[in-house]
Parts: sequence; C-alpha cells; structure tokens
Amino acid sequence: MTGPRNLITDVPGISVGCAEDPHMKSGVTVVLPDEPAVASVAIHGGAPGTREIALLEPEQTVEAVDAIVLAGGSAFGLDAGAGVQGRLAELGRGFQVGPVRVPIVPSAILFDLLNGGNKGWGATAPYRDLGRAALDNTGKDFRLGSYGAGCGATTANLKGGLGSASVVLPNGVTVGAIVAVNALGRATVGDTRHFWAAPFERDGEFGGFGLPSPLPDDAVCVRTKLDGLNAGANTTIAAVATDAKLTKSEAKRLAVMAHDGLAKALWPAHTPLDGDLVFAVSTGQRRLECPLEDMVQIGAAAASTLARAIARGVYHARPAPGDPVPTWQDRFG
Repeated sequence: MTGPRNLITDVPGISVGCAEDPHMKSGVTVVLPDEPAVASVAIHGGAPGTREIALLEPEQTVEAVDAIVLAGGSAFGLDAGAGVQGRLAELGRGFQVGPVRVPIVPSAILFDLLNGGNKGWGATAPYRDLGRAALDNTGKDFRLGSYGAGCGATTANLKGGLGSASVVLPNGVTVGAIVAVNALGRATVGDTRHFWAAPFERDGEFGGFGLPSPLPDDAVCVRTKLDGLNAGANTTIAAVATDAKLTKSEAKRLAVMAHDGLAKALWPAHTPLDGDLVFAVSTGQRRLECPLEDMVQIGAAAASTLARAIARGVYHARPAPGDPVPTWQDRFG
C-alpha cells in the first residue's frame, strides 16, 4: 500500500521543500533528513551536472549528508546547493571538523534553459536564493507538477514536472521517491494518454488508464527532444529514500536498482544526452531482520515507486505561457 500522503515524505525523517520562479520557469527542490543520513548515488545518463557527488561513493570518508538538492538552471543551478549549504550552516548543521561544521549537500541539475521562461538574470543567477527559500519551505506536504525543480521541466512530447510516490512494504519498511522529469524521451506510450509506468500504478494515481491494447505502431519509436529542441536539454534527476537502516554500500545498490524504474517509465532513457541520476537516502530508523532478502524487496520497491513518481510528475504538470510542449492535462485531461 502507499503511505498516507503518497509522497517521499511518508518516509519517517524526511521533509521536502520547493521554491520556483514561474516567470523564469525554473526552481529548486530540497530533500531534508531530520538528521544526517546515509546516502549514495548512481549516475547512468551521459550528461550529468552535479556538486559534491564523489563523496557519496562507498569508499569515501563522509558517511552521511545533510540535504539533497535537485535544481533547474543547468550549471547555473548548482548555486542552489551553495544556498542550501549556507542556510544549513546558519542552523548549526554540518560535518564537524574541530570547531567548524561543513554541511554536506550533494546536488544535481537539469537543463531547462530553452523552455520559454525568462532567463535574463544578468551576472547573478537566482539559484542560491531559491535554494535557501526551498530549505525554509521544507515540510511534509508539497505540490506535484510544475513546482520546485520540475517547474519548467519538459519531455519529448509533453511538459514534465515534479513527481513523488511512496509504498509501505509488508515488513513495515517505507520507500519513497521524488523526481524532476525533464527527459529526452517520452513518459507516455507513443503519443497516447497511457504511461509506460502503468503496470506499477496504485489507486488511479495518474489516471488509471493502464497500457493500450494493442500497443500503437509508434509505441517504441525513438522520438526525443532532438526533434524540436537543441541537444542537451534533458535530464531526469531523482532521489529515493527509505527508513530501513542501510550501509553506504547498500545505499549505492539501492540507487542502482532504482534506475530500473526510470527505464520502465521513460523511453528512451539513460541516453548520452540525458543526465539521469538517482540519489538514495537511508534515515536508518528500521533495522532489517534479513538484510540481503530485504534489500531485494526494497530495491524493487524503489524502482516501481520511482516509475510511479515519474508518471505523476508529468500527469500533474500545469500549463504556462510560452511552453514549448503541451501538458498531459491539456492533451488528455
């Protein structure tokens, strides 16, 4: 079953905050654990944009992070991590080195510079301030679709957006996902209303239409943004979280398995022009009785939950003036 909110914040110890500029059509989303949390990352796209990522590998020294940042703005959006880091330092959080605390804030960005928004910010991009605002907005409830890092996201045929979902497993473990869907490919089966993620849908959360039967002729045709936008205008960035107590190596495996959900929900995925990336976070509040067996279930749940979150991000997107593609609701709602 899903968690009570069907959001990543159903995972105990996780909050989320968003800030966006609708005129700029870009924004920032922050995933904030109550306490420093074990985390890792898997990058399977060929064009990622990141900050403080190397330290998430299992062999590196730092074991826990203070926040995860997803942002628009391409490389300009990496400033959002600095804004979150500065605000966390003001709040007294961070990795302690003698009398000094350094907040650990891994970040990833997506390319939304060609989505019709006003990017004329001059010498100083606004993402540092958006990062601070997103952190100050953190809580248990947040909106899906054209908000936060998904504010101006697009796919090949429809507007993308911020998506999230959760599931509670029979052993009591909660798994949640959050994603900013800005893919090179499509989340729908061809140009139909049906989502590739349909087999994983719960309670009609993105329309309840299932898969089309038979599949349309163009279902597996490779239509991408290269048909209408410049190369590089892509990336799906996500985080999955669980209250299961994981090591850093197990968090790495969770991030790798979660990518299966991205591949189930988007066609094509993991291309040379996508920056597809998944963070994995463990709040460590529930000890596993059978770690190896439980990890199989948790990893599969992370994949299916991420697939659902991707469809929900597209399903809830809202139109705005100058959008290069329509929303799902415009076309099929």
